[in-house]
Amino acid sequence: MSYLDHAATTAPRREVIEAMWPWLTQNFGNASSHHERGQRAARALDDARERIAAVLGAGPSEIIFTSGGTEADNLAVKGIASARRQRRPELNRVLVSSIEHDAVLESARSLAQYEAFTAVELSVDSAGFVSPDTFRAALAEGDAARPGSGSTPGPSSVAVASVMLANNEVGTVQNIPELARIAAEFAVPLHTDAVQSAATLPLDVNELGVSALSLAGHKFGTPQGIGLLWVKRGTPLRTLMSGGGQERGRRSGTSNVAGAVGLATALQLAEREREEYTARVTALRDRLIDGILGSVPGALLTGPNPRDTGATSGLNGTSRLPNNAFFCFPGVNGETVLVDLENQGVLVSSGSACATGSSEPSHVLTALGVPAEVATTSVRFSLGRETSEANIDNAIRATAQIIARLRGGAH
Repeated sequence: MSYLDHAATTAPRREVIEAMWPWLTQNFGNASSHHERGQRAARALDDARERIAAVLGAGPSEIIFTSGGTEADNLAVKGIASARRQRRPELNRVLVSSIEHDAVLESARSLAQYEAFTAVELSVDSAGFVSPDTFRAALAEGDAARPGSGSTPGPSSVAVASVMLANNEVGTVQNIPELARIAAEFAVPLHTDAVQSAATLPLDVNELGVSALSLAGHKFGTPQGIGLLWVKRGTPLRTLMSGGGQERGRRSGTSNVAGAVGLATALQLAEREREEYTARVTALRDRLIDGILGSVPGALLTGPNPRDTGATSGLNGTSRLPNNAFFCFPGVNGETVLVDLENQGVLVSSGSACATGSSEPSHVLTALGVPAEVATTSVRFSLGRETSEANIDNAIRATAQIIARLRGGAH
């Protein structure tokens, strides 16, 4: 079986499960309890926070544990926007890119529907990049200084901006430090969804320059159900989860001690192995891209082409996630391809796992300008630690055979 859907979820690492095990068994205390077992759990939670903070270049008190990336994105977008507008009522806009994960897009739309914000969705180019000029113009809209006016940017009416570090479907890696510098000119907090990035991209929040960052553990080696939001000290944040006041009052709910320990372990391992892992998986990705484009006539690689050295690039010159290859196969049904690939032992997806079952074309592809009828033919291959050359070659061979059969009308 060739599992090539690691962007949806990847296997928990053995080291992570072993680190979590004591906190699932004999050390099962509630970290809010005052007895010895509870305090032991509280110390483990603090230790996990410190280890995560060290990887991110952050302060431990800036780490908020969540149930995953979706909750972290919701807390960042809704929490920062609402808290800032409470202090300054003129802050009535939320700025997001048009290719964000639904957790960010729907958070912005919810603010527009229920709290009278205006949600602004930034256009992207055909590879999925947010233009710095487009970003600056959107921040400057309203009462701020216009680009080229020669004056210092004035106050922006944007309460929060959110642009993902790397796209979960087409793999586009944004130049977040550049966008963060522009946001800082207007004193607007920039949140980045880094859920797809932990295993292959550097996550030092000081180098990124952002005010908030989201992660989900099951993308890099924990069981599902644990994530985090980092929020820069001093950034206003309204809680979305009321109750016992855990996480310094920013996210109530019984602490997932085992999950936090696992998250810290997985993040440390990912950072330690990132350079070696990235080099290996990049070679496999390029082998897959070359193989599909060379054996499937008319196959379209969507998102940035890593072979195009003159194209726009993102963080540290990286244009595409090292473990992502996303294709459209005009003339065939993407869901049929998925089923047939599974029958041949290759597990992939048509895009975001969170949109599974939807008959609508991917909003990411349509934002890139892909026609709706072509967008429905999409297949995403995403690689992981266990991916081998044999897995890649199996995927290339099976895809070429299936597409040829479907286009030939065979059943």
